[in-house]
Amino acid sequence: MSPRTALRPALRTGTAEPWVDDPFGRAVRAGRGPLWLRRADGSRLALEVERWCAPAAGADHGLVLRCLGLSAPVLDLGCGPGRLVAALLAAGVPALGVDVCAASVEHTARLGGLALRRSVFDRLPAEGRWGGVLLADGNLGIGGDPGALLARAGALLAPGGLLLVETAAQEVDEVADVRVEGPDGAGPPFRWARCGPAATLRRARAVGLERAERWDSHGRSFLALTRS
Repeated sequence: MSPRTALRPALRTGTAEPWVDDPFGRAVRAGRGPLWLRRADGSRLALEVERWCAPAAGADHGLVLRCLGLSAPVLDLGCGPGRLVAALLAAGVPALGVDVCAASVEHTARLGGLALRRSVFDRLPAEGRWGGVLLADGNLGIGGDPGALLARAGALLAPGGLLLVETAAQEVDEVADVRVEGPDGAGPPFRWARCGPAATLRRARAVGLERAERWDSHGRSFLALTRS
């Protein structure tokens, strides 16, 4: 299954879609977890629903700061409940979110932001003209192919634009089959990736992106990338 197919919003075809027909939307509407990514081997990774639904804080402010003064608006890929879109708008930075989950799009709107319900691999407005593109909160894992996602995100940037990527804090490089799991059940399986700073940078350089900055904040790790 391609990343595009794996992440397209459900259109009532009878096939369950990850992040759409699973507990994620219910958790966003409730504003709390618990919620996990459950691997096929039984191990699981906690999802920080409460932090995502709360106002921007901590390391989020570093992302917003790096968007100030960009020559064009910012696109938040996999925006979730919209806290970064809202924080950017509050700082005077025009921003748009993109997410496959209807609950995330609705939550972003309640915060005063704008988000589109679609896959990051679908056609998006102003392709090649965004001053900044965000891949935060583990969204580098979208589609299970970090190289393809980084190439897609880089293609959305305007010349001189900045791609801000949150990596795994530790040096990990893995792709796994996972499900979104909550107390009331689990959704369909899909591919998900996790990459630390070094693995992310290797993939970025392979698709024509170069490191502009690397930083750590509040236990989280980030890279700023530009098109070479």
